[in-house]
Amino acid sequence: QVQLVESGGGLVQPGGSLTLSCAASGRLFQVYHMGWYRQVPAGIERELVAEETIGGSTNYADSAKGRFTIYRDSAKNTVYLQMNSLKPEDTAVYYCRFTLYGGVIQWGQGTQVTVSS
Repeated sequence: QVQLVESGGGLVQPGGSLTLSCAASGRLFQVYHMGWYRQVPAGIERELVAEETIGGSTNYADSAKGRFTIYRDSAKNTVYLQMNSLKPEDTAVYYCRFTLYGGVIQWGQGTQVTVSS
């Protein structure tokens, strides 16, 4: 089992920046994939924003390319999502998700990001 706690959401003006954190604990040696997803208000599915494999390969949604960066601090067992040039359409609840060997998926509780003037 892996436990995830997100933080860093809030209200920001268009063009501003936020950094989300996902602190992990538990059986971290089983993790091979980490990702940030978001769910817009009244949305049906959570969409991928950014992801990183344990080997360091990253991938971004087209909407995030050039503006968002996923990175991790292994010493702190924390994955981050640096978000720059935020737009109103980035408003959503952001979730981190870890995938463990064997296919087990663990989600964090989510953190609200609101981009508004």
